[in-house]
Amino acid sequence: MSQPLIVGNWKMNGSLAANVELVQAVVAGLPRVTARAAVCVPTPYLAQVQALVAGSALCLGAQDVSVQQSGAYTGEVSADMLREFGVRYCIVGHSERRQYHRESEVEVALKAKRALSAGITPIVCVGESLAQRQAGETEAVVKRQLAAVIHENGHCISEIVVAYEPVWAIGTGQTATPDQAQQVHAVLRSQIRAATAHPERVALLYGGSMNAANADELLAQPDVDGGLIGGAALKAADFLTILRAASR
Repeated sequence: MSQPLIVGNWKMNGSLAANVELVQAVVAGLPRVTARAAVCVPTPYLAQVQALVAGSALCLGAQDVSVQQSGAYTGEVSADMLREFGVRYCIVGHSERRQYHRESEVEVALKAKRALSAGITPIVCVGESLAQRQAGETEAVVKRQLAAVIHENGHCISEIVVAYEPVWAIGTGQTATPDQAQQVHAVLRSQIRAATAHPERVALLYGGSMNAANADELLAQPDVDGGLIGGAALKAADFLTILRAASR
């Protein structure tokens, strides 16, 4: 990994007016950072944010993609549609999608494949619940989730991004300690090394309540290449603070 990657996940937040203020403030701060930056926005805002980031170093991302290429799938959004809006990244397998929409490991792997086929980098999310961590199943869970993506995508696996998001630390205010994050990232790094001849291309992001206060310690870990940022991505000052931490 040459440059750290910081990705904002707006989730189901934003408005036309608020988006302008937020994106313009982030773009204005980018000349002072060297880390790569992207924002994954709700689908209705793709066109607006595409225009707002035009000509800047801030990349556009989506929060989901259909496994289908086209057809009678009301409400779905295809990878080709996302590509037309200049989408560079797409989150797949976020814990909220796995939990609330019952997305299976196979479906997540197929979504990653669909994104790759359109030239979009999938940000593949993996992570364990609190019960799974307490049962000592963390390593088995994240390896199983990533293995499904590796199996489906084969030699293309070097083109993905992986985000470790401990489910118990998302939106709860809890955060994995730097040591806990590093332990899981090391497991994922080893799994990636075994799957591709170019493991250095795969960024491993931490996605469990990284914020302006804890970013320095988390990003200092040897196998943490960046962050998938939730709440802090909705505040330009906080997002830029994390980007500066990743640029050191």
